[in-house]
Amino acid sequence: MTAGPAGRLGLVWAQTGAGVLGRDGALPWHVPEDLAHFRQVTNGWPVVMGRATWQSLPERFRPLPGRPNLVLSRDPGFVAPGARVAPTLGAALDAAYDEHDEAWVIGGAAVYAAALPLADRLEVTEVDLQVVGDAWAPVVDAALWRAVAGPWLTSRTGIRYRFVSHTRR
Repeated sequence: MTAGPAGRLGLVWAQTGAGVLGRDGALPWHVPEDLAHFRQVTNGWPVVMGRATWQSLPERFRPLPGRPNLVLSRDPGFVAPGARVAPTLGAALDAAYDEHDEAWVIGGAAVYAAALPLADRLEVTEVDLQVVGDAWAPVVDAALWRAVAGPWLTSRTGIRYRFVSHTRR
């Protein structure tokens, strides 16, 4: 990765082929292999997320272990125990780059949309499901991004998925 004035920025998410990220503040599927991939990609690096994503994490996983957690909130009184709260994406990235040269955005949809123009790497897990959702992944423009898709795999839960890595052209 080589974007962002202060460091590299990656975005990581899982989506259906139609672009569904979630429903009612949660993932509408369970693919443990994707969660392991997420941990591998983000481990050791700051993770930036919106307040709703933070609140969607089970309490026992807050903050996400092994990486600095930065939570976006416009509410100056919002407290995220174990994480740093920032009022803007820019402030969160500045904080991340104070001590690291790489950071990862982990959700939600509005944060992905705001961060996409700054990113130089996307790690997307495609889940082979048709589900109703209310949160959508950003559109990845093939003219700007080079994609390398891995093979379709089957989760131990029976759901087909694949990892797709995108790098900025």
